[in-house]
Amino acid sequence: ADPYVMSNLVQTSTEGSVCTLRLNRPDKRNALNADLVTALKGALDAAEDDDSLRAVVLTGTGSAFSAGADLSSLRAMREAGPTENQTDSRHLAELFRRIYQSSMPVIAKVNGHAIGGGCGLASVCDFAYASGGAKLGFTEVRIGFVPAIVMVFLRRKLGETQTRDLLLRGRLVDASRAAEMGLVTRVVPEDDLDEAVDALARELARETSGSAVALTKQMLARVPGMGLDEALDYAVQMNAFARGTEDCQAGIDAFLNDEDPPWKQEARG
Repeated sequence: ADPYVMSNLVQTSTEGSVCTLRLNRPDKRNALNADLVTALKGALDAAEDDDSLRAVVLTGTGSAFSAGADLSSLRAMREAGPTENQTDSRHLAELFRRIYQSSMPVIAKVNGHAIGGGCGLASVCDFAYASGGAKLGFTEVRIGFVPAIVMVFLRRKLGETQTRDLLLRGRLVDASRAAEMGLVTRVVPEDDLDEAVDALARELARETSGSAVALTKQMLARVPGMGLDEALDYAVQMNAFARGTEDCQAGIDAFLNDEDPPWKQEARG
């Protein structure tokens, strides 16, 4: 695939310590296909490698966040052999894992409909702010398909009852219902969405320690798979480890001296 075309599928812009990744297939309502997944992985890797960044915003160009099935991908899926299909689905699983386990907070700015894989994309982010008019959901069972990969994350995020309600019925819900279910963090009127997401990203960049957020995210990914004893044991180790980190030492010093911690000074400077 042409690297320029790949990079053009995701537009990257940076303001201060916040990087925005914009899905750019507006004619296909930003539906996920193999090339877009590859481009997103590349853009996320580049953001992870940039030490000046503190938060990532994920959004779509045009009127949708990421909606509907990519018809050519569905045709290819129908004609592909088991190995090709497995490679393709592993590709998507890796993208979702990469967002879920990113060391930085990732905010989905759901500027329009988020359906199927697109709704999966929003649901693996740390925060999802949705425009009031957006519809969200997983319609896979309605075309005989299975929402397999997102289920792994959704089950953790929403619990059994809400996950079954969304995945087994395959219906779409409006943004306010999605917020009630816990699928999105907050619903914002369309005209205020940019401002609300900017404020959240700036707050994360200015008020929180990068290393502390990265460790907290690591724990959030691991703890749900553990039994009580194992989880508490791991928590004790992480608590003790965190005390020795540079950010914790600097943060405690700043607190005791009634000063701003270094990350807040950097954000201001």
